[in-house]
Amino acid sequence: MNIRANILLRVYLSFGLIVLLAVAVLVRLCDVQFVEGHKWRAMADSLSTKYINVDAARGNIYSNDGSLLATSVPEYELRMDLYAGGISENKVFYAKVDSLAMKLSQFFLDKTPKEYSRMLRTARADSVRYLLIKRKVNYQQLKELRTFPLYNIGKYSGGLMAIQQNKRILPFQNLAKRTIGYKNENVSNGVGLEGAYGNYINGESGKRLVQRIAGGVWMPVNDEAEIAPKEGADIISTIDINMQDLAQSALEKQMIKSDADHGTVILMEVATGEVRAVANFTRESEGVYKEMFNYAIGGSQDPGSTFKLASYMALLEDKKIDTNTIVDTGNGVYRLYNHNIKDSHGGVGVVTAKKAFEVSSNTAVAKFIYAAYKDSPKQFTDHLYRIHMNERLGLQIPGETKPVIKNPSYKSWSGLTLAQMAYGYEMQITPLQILTFYNAIANDGKYISPIFVKEIRRLGNPIEQFHARVISERVCSETTVKKLQAMLEGVVTEGTGKLMGSPFYRVAGKTGTAQVADGNKGYKAKRSYQASFCGYFPADKPKYSIMVSINGPKNGYYGGSVAGPVFKEIADRIYASDAQMYNNVTDHLVGNTKSPEAKAGQSKAVKSVYNALGIKALYAAKSDYFNSIDTSNGIVYQEYSSVKGMMPNVSGMGLKDALYLLGNAGLKTQVKGSGKVISQSIPSGMKIGSGLLVQLELK
Repeated sequence: MNIRANILLRVYLSFGLIVLLAVAVLVRLCDVQFVEGHKWRAMADSLSTKYINVDAARGNIYSNDGSLLATSVPEYELRMDLYAGGISENKVFYAKVDSLAMKLSQFFLDKTPKEYSRMLRTARADSVRYLLIKRKVNYQQLKELRTFPLYNIGKYSGGLMAIQQNKRILPFQNLAKRTIGYKNENVSNGVGLEGAYGNYINGESGKRLVQRIAGGVWMPVNDEAEIAPKEGADIISTIDINMQDLAQSALEKQMIKSDADHGTVILMEVATGEVRAVANFTRESEGVYKEMFNYAIGGSQDPGSTFKLASYMALLEDKKIDTNTIVDTGNGVYRLYNHNIKDSHGGVGVVTAKKAFEVSSNTAVAKFIYAAYKDSPKQFTDHLYRIHMNERLGLQIPGETKPVIKNPSYKSWSGLTLAQMAYGYEMQITPLQILTFYNAIANDGKYISPIFVKEIRRLGNPIEQFHARVISERVCSETTVKKLQAMLEGVVTEGTGKLMGSPFYRVAGKTGTAQVADGNKGYKAKRSYQASFCGYFPADKPKYSIMVSINGPKNGYYGGSVAGPVFKEIADRIYASDAQMYNNVTDHLVGNTKSPEAKAGQSKAVKSVYNALGIKALYAAKSDYFNSIDTSNGIVYQEYSSVKGMMPNVSGMGLKDALYLLGNAGLKTQVKGSGKVISQSIPSGMKIGSGLLVQLELK
C-alpha cells in the first residue's frame, strides 16, 4: 500500500468515528429530551428554590378621637396540592372529590358541582401541585373551607394552601379618603398620610422559601414564612371623624345646591394647628361629587377678597391708615392705568377703613395700598415675605403647591400689580395657606403650620410625637392684631358676612369672591368665580378656624351666600356639641339671669328640685308652705302663714297643694281650668266658716 492510500484510509476512519460519535450524542439528546424529559424537568423543578418577600401587615391610621380610619385585614388566595400527603392515594382522593366539588359550588356559587369535579380530576391527572381554587377569600370563609371534605384531613395533608395577602380597607369609606391617601405600588411615594408615612406604616417584609414546580409556578415550601414580617407602626392623625363627617356633608350639600365645579373646606384648631377635617369634592356628573383632588393643599389660585386681611395688616402695621381713616369709594369704580377696579355691590360713598373692610370694597383697599406703597412697593411685599407667606407651609402630607406672591423683581410686575394684589389678584395661594394666615390672627398673631399627624405608635407605645411648627412668633404687633380681629367681627355683625352670625356665639371672618382665570385664556374667555369664606369662632375666645372655598358655582357666586352657609352649618353644630364653648350659655340662651318661675306650695318638694338644678334660693322662713317671688338674684321663698277661721292665700299654688290647705280649712272647692291658681273667689284674710264654697281658677 502506498503512502497516499494509507493516509486516505486513516482520514476516512477518523471521519467515520466522528460521525458515529455525533450520531450517539444526537440519540442521547433525543432520549433525554423526549423520553426522560419529564423526570429531569421534575427534578430540576424540585431543585429550583428561592426566597421571596412577604409583605408585612401595614400599620393602622386612627383619628384624633380613636376611630379607625385605615387598617389592613388578611385576605387569602386558595391553592390546592393535588398530591399532598393525605390525599396521595387515589382511593382517598376519588372517594371525596365529588363531595368537595359540591361544597365548593354551594359556597362560592361560581361553578356547578360538575365543573368543580372536572377541574379537580383533570388537575389530579396532570399531577398539578398548585391549583388555583379562589382569590380574595376572607378569614371567616377560610375557617369554613377547612371543614370541607379532603380539606378537613389536616392543615397540610388535605392539600389546601392559603396564601395570605393584606388588603387595605377604610372602615368609614369615603370620610377623609383623600387625606388618608393610598400607597402607590408603581412609585416610591404615595398620596396623603399613607404616602407620607409609608416608612412607618409599611413595616418590614419577611422572607418565604418557594420552589418552582411544573408549569413554572413558584409554590411555598412551608406554610409559614421563614422570616416573619414585622408589622408597621400606627399613625394617630388629627382628624376628628365626627367633624369630618359634618364638613363633608355640609360641603356636598352646598355644592349640589350651587351646582359648583369643585370645592374644599378645612377645619383647624386655632391653638394647636391640628387639622380636624378637610373635605374636597369634584363634580363627576350632574349632582354627583367625589374626592378626586386635594384642592385644600394643591388648589392654588387668586384668593380674592379674603387676602384683604393681609393688605390691611400691612397698612395698619406701617401706620399708613387707622381703622377710622376716611376713604371715598365714589360710585364703586377706581380707574388706574386704563383699568377699572370695581366694587361688586357698587360704591358705598365716603366710609371709614373699617367699614370699607366690612363691606369688602375693592376700590377702598386698592386706593389705600396704591397711595401708601406706590413709591416703595417692596415695603408692602416685604410684610408678606417677612412672615413667609411666599413659602410652603411644610405640611406632613405631599402635594402642597408653592404660593406665588409677587415682588417688584418679578418680570410680570407692572404699575397695576400693587393695586391688584391689594384685593387678592395676580397671586396664587391655596385655601389652606389662606386659612393658616387667618388662624394666626385668631391666635393673637402666632403663625403656625397646620399638622395632620400628632403621634406614631408601635405596639401601643409612642415612638414619635409631632407639634405644629411655629412659622412666625408674631405676624404683626398686638395693637394691629386687635384691630384686625375687630374688623373681622365687624364683617359678620355689620358687613357682607351677616349670614354667618349667631345669637349664641361670636364669629369673625371675611367673605371672598374672585373671578377665576381660564388658564392661558385669561378672565374674559369664560366667567367663572370662586366663592369663599374664611373665619374663626367663638371670636372672643377662638377655638376653631374654617376655610370654605367653592369654585364655579352656577347658582350665585358671592362668598357670603355660597360659601357662608357651609361655614355656619359646621360652626353651629360644633358649638352645639362642645360644652366647653358655652359655659356661660345662660347669658345667650335665656337672655337674663332670672331663674325659672316656681309654683307656690310645699317647701320641701320645691327646695329639692331647685337644689338638684343648682338654682340659688333665698329662703325666707322654714314653714311647710310658701309663696314664691322671682328675682334676678334667685328665688325668694315668702313664708306662708295659715290662721284658723281666715281664708288662706292659695294663689300661685298647684291644685294639689291648694286643695290640701282649703280642705284643712273646712272649705268646699269648685275648680275651673288647669295649671296653677290665678284667682280665688274668697279673698285671702277674710273670715270663713266650715262648708263654705270657694271657686278656684287655674291657668
